[in-house]
Amino acid sequence: MDHQVCTVPKSVQLVFQDAGKTPRGFVVDLFREVFGRHQRDAYALSMLIERQDKAACGPFPPSVAKALFDAAQERIRAEGHTLQITSEPAGETEAPDPSEIQFEWAHDAIAWHFADIPPNSLVTMLRQFPGHMRADIQIAIDKLFASPVRFFGLLQQRWTLEKPSFAQLRRAGKDPVLLTSPQYHEIDIGEATPVKCVHNGLWLSEANEFRYAVVLSYYREPIQRCGTDPEETMLIEVAVPAGGAGASYAQHCFVELERAVQSAGSYRGKILSLESDANYSGRSGGVTVHRWPRLDRADVILPEKVLKLLDGNVLSFVGMRDALRRLGQSTRKGILLYGPPGTGKTHTIRYLATNLADQTTLIMTAGEVAALGEYMNLARLLQPALVVIEDVDLIARDRNEMRDAREEVLLNKLLNEMDGLTEDAEIVFLLTTNRLEELEGALAARPGRIDQIIEVPLPDAHGRDKLVRLYGKRLPLTEAVVAEAVRQSEGVSAAFIKEFMRRIAQSSIARDGGKTVICNDIDQALDAMLPMRGQGSRVEQAGP
Repeated sequence: MDHQVCTVPKSVQLVFQDAGKTPRGFVVDLFREVFGRHQRDAYALSMLIERQDKAACGPFPPSVAKALFDAAQERIRAEGHTLQITSEPAGETEAPDPSEIQFEWAHDAIAWHFADIPPNSLVTMLRQFPGHMRADIQIAIDKLFASPVRFFGLLQQRWTLEKPSFAQLRRAGKDPVLLTSPQYHEIDIGEATPVKCVHNGLWLSEANEFRYAVVLSYYREPIQRCGTDPEETMLIEVAVPAGGAGASYAQHCFVELERAVQSAGSYRGKILSLESDANYSGRSGGVTVHRWPRLDRADVILPEKVLKLLDGNVLSFVGMRDALRRLGQSTRKGILLYGPPGTGKTHTIRYLATNLADQTTLIMTAGEVAALGEYMNLARLLQPALVVIEDVDLIARDRNEMRDAREEVLLNKLLNEMDGLTEDAEIVFLLTTNRLEELEGALAARPGRIDQIIEVPLPDAHGRDKLVRLYGKRLPLTEAVVAEAVRQSEGVSAAFIKEFMRRIAQSSIARDGGKTVICNDIDQALDAMLPMRGQGSRVEQAGP
């Protein structure tokens, strides 16, 4: 007769079940004090029991499991709770890893991370940074918090205007913050790979044997009816245990972030402009990096006298700043380019910007004057810098010609920014206008604001010859045709000649497929471009 042999399992796990009626605090204390679990693990196991109505703990040797079972049951009976414990062979119910618990709400994740720290023993420190510096901030964050315990994205309810903060994330009642996968904005910094910037994020981390949290929020305040619209802003909040160690670590983090902003490595030495919102408010939404190809001096078709003025007042001036400073001279400068539309002022700016490799160039149009303060903050941060304001006459016309007080406010804003620079500021202002005679004298006739006025004139015969050959370089031009085009284009701009050569090409294509160019093609092009060529100056016809 066979006898059934009862085998004792080598290891046992205890399974906890509850209908959600046992207080979480009791369960956490039970795991800590009876089972010796870390506060954070105890908190995670209590959450699993609430969510799944079941969680396993173990494995234990059978004798240990029995002692733990008895001690736990005694506590449960003494308090009159409904928590149930059963034992079973190890492996029958999956025992979770508390460190891998999934969280839905930010308050649960924070409570788990700081499970053994009383809420009133945490302090937070906050810093605010301009939104257009987010690429440099993100690079610094990636280094500082490279190995978090856990990292989450934050998803706020659509109807709340409250920006994410540590206090809000801890709130479990109305409008709690939902955890989500991290959301990134790719920020172009002019390199092969953009910087992936977190929109809103929560880092739960450890350092120097204490735990801390970092909250990043990227936001903009609601639009204001009066005053300047606020720019986008980054808030970074560090929550640490109260005391010297936590405060010191938070301060260390902020020092590193400030160092990243001051170095501004993402944008220094590049050609930049600030993006604007679709509502044309002038407030910045980020930084655009312009990838302009380098222009050589030979690519700028201007009279030699003009080129020498440009080189001496910009390129050479920048190169001798150190020597000027030693001699007690100012290292800032203001230059005004003027001339009819289409003569090459923008092309000249590209020549200067692409030949100042170690300078940061900021390109601003007159329509962006509301963002002038932000441009100037960037210029001071990223100096040595070239600040370009195109069509400055739109904001700096003669006060006697202004239509209302708002125009004078814009003019004064520009003058104040120029005057506010220190003598040793390494900033060059480069302003352009088509209407020199309309500019306010306090700008155009004031050394210290504008130190050199340079005319970008209509091209002379030598310049027109170069332009005809440049824009017609793939046309079958004879010397006679070039000479005729140069003669017939007297008094027009470089932009006019560019279109003029395209019209000649069209006429040639219509006549013989573009095989030859004859003087009649020139006449036809001019007839199409200047229907009143005998009744007015071609300079007037060559407007934008």
